[in-house]
Amino acid sequence: MELNGRVVVVTGGTRGVGAGIARSFLAAGAEVLVCARRPPEEPVAEGGRSASFTAVDLRDPAAVREFFASVAARHGRLDCLVNNAGGTPYRLLGEGEAERHARVVELNLIAPMTASVAAYPWLRETRGSIVMIGSVSGTRPSPGTAAYGAAKAGLENLARSMAVEWAPEVRVNSLVLGMVRTELSHLHYGDESGIAAVGATVPLGRLAEPSDVGEAAVFLASDRAGYVSGASLLVHGGGERPAFLDAATANKEK
Repeated sequence: MELNGRVVVVTGGTRGVGAGIARSFLAAGAEVLVCARRPPEEPVAEGGRSASFTAVDLRDPAAVREFFASVAARHGRLDCLVNNAGGTPYRLLGEGEAERHARVVELNLIAPMTASVAAYPWLRETRGSIVMIGSVSGTRPSPGTAAYGAAKAGLENLARSMAVEWAPEVRVNSLVLGMVRTELSHLHYGDESGIAAVGATVPLGRLAEPSDVGEAAVFLASDRAGYVSGASLLVHGGGERPAFLDAATANKEK
């Protein structure tokens, strides 16, 4: 219960990775508030404790400012903001209107910046921290999700700049995620055999679970990471198995 008494906001914390992050913070003793446009289908809970929910459109700066002011008014403090909300459909950059790609950038880069700026006054008072949820799509070419990859690359750079500007009062770090298994994994990878086949391409042999991301986020928010700021922590199971390794293994088996 190392985060007992601390107040944490997780954006997009109603399902998938965000819900896993929220549950990890609950297990660590924090008071957790999740926000998204729509409420969760069932309460986000862990160990007999539940996260509270507030409906917020993170693309609306006025609504975001009002939300963080209400958090401070209700709880008297804010210790950590996890900017998790994001995502994208598969869409080639040359297909569809530019406005659709711009909305992807708005959700994955502009909205986390808006939330961070709104939370900053209260995080400064508690010498709190921000955890950005990035993606390996921001570290390499991302065909089919180019706007998303560009936004995540920008998010990682934004975190590093914030870490310098807002030191020493607020620490800012990023988690750079690979593939994570969620309730929507079947839409991307197919049935259980398809998910297992994709997991086999990861050096650790499986997709990440939301709890893997949550535990890493708790670490960055905790006093154990008190001297960690401006860092990008890879949570990707070793990345992707290089093609040459598979080729070498196949040659040995001949």
